[in-house]
Amino acid sequence: MTIPEDIIERAYKGEATKEDALALLDVKPFELYALADDLRKEAAGETVTYVTNRNIYITNMCKGNCGFCAFREGEGYILTIEEILEQVGQAEKAGAVEICIQGGYLPQLDLEFYNDIVRSIHTNYPNMTIHGFSPMEIHYASSLSGTPLEEAFAELKSNGLGTLTGTSAEILSDRVRKIICEEKITTDQWIETIKASHSVGLRTNATIMYGHVETWEERFDHILTVRNIQEETGAFTEFITMPFMPYNNLIGEEMLRSGKFMTTGTDDLKLIAIARILLNGHIDNLQACWVKLGKKLAQVALSCGANDLGGTLMEDQITLASGGSNGEYLPTEELEWIITSAGRKPMRRNALYEEI
Repeated sequence: MTIPEDIIERAYKGEATKEDALALLDVKPFELYALADDLRKEAAGETVTYVTNRNIYITNMCKGNCGFCAFREGEGYILTIEEILEQVGQAEKAGAVEICIQGGYLPQLDLEFYNDIVRSIHTNYPNMTIHGFSPMEIHYASSLSGTPLEEAFAELKSNGLGTLTGTSAEILSDRVRKIICEEKITTDQWIETIKASHSVGLRTNATIMYGHVETWEERFDHILTVRNIQEETGAFTEFITMPFMPYNNLIGEEMLRSGKFMTTGTDDLKLIAIARILLNGHIDNLQACWVKLGKKLAQVALSCGANDLGGTLMEDQITLASGGSNGEYLPTEELEWIITSAGRKPMRRNALYEEI
């Protein structure tokens, strides 16, 4: 099947529908990739962006019991402010411009603790962008203190938080969430929280973690939910597709026993391409996450709708714990080599997609 002209027309207008997306699953893959690549050229040009950053995990503990999580292992820890600042200092010396702070949600991690973190980093390293926390973490912390979400985000922003992550979205379907992360925030709570962050001027990315128990239709509903929010707030900077890693976690073990393995490379590229088509005119930047896809497939994704390779990371313990085998760090020189050997122009950016 070739792509019908009416679908192509709606794609260029930024009006592609879920029915269009489902129909695109049956077209010739390279024809699909070509349409997404054309839309990418129109939206983002020939530049491929990346960020020099470091992940900092403030804790390996969490009150939740998500079936896809493999990170909670061994003795639990919560980093002190001094330990966090030490890691930020190491990142700055290594040339990082962004710190990505991640953790679980715990009663000990209240809003005051998060504010202390961003205030301390911003005071000691004023040139370091803080890209941190998940909607789930802040929703939980604000509920502990009885602080309205908008007020919580305003405090964090005033203390130095640059951007909020769009993680903990997984799949925005309560059917799926009941299976994989029943104790996590609901779809409506995630939407409420992300909109609250946007309302005080914080920018965020948006993510999808796919390839477990969801359907293609639920994937597309997720993307269209993100598009609807973007139409209202305009505050998403990028969309990131993250395939599920099925190792060392309960959901993955059940998948493997049933004979189902990780997503295929074809499905990864199809999702990136269709995400570009559904989000055209709404979110210009689509990331091919090399730590999830692998370097070679991430490079191919640059011809299937993606225009960003994410960060150098310095460490990605979450992917590693889930069986990821693509490494925790990619030097700037290798990232740029991947980009230039794909015939594209590299550009170092910050979390707002501003050139560094």
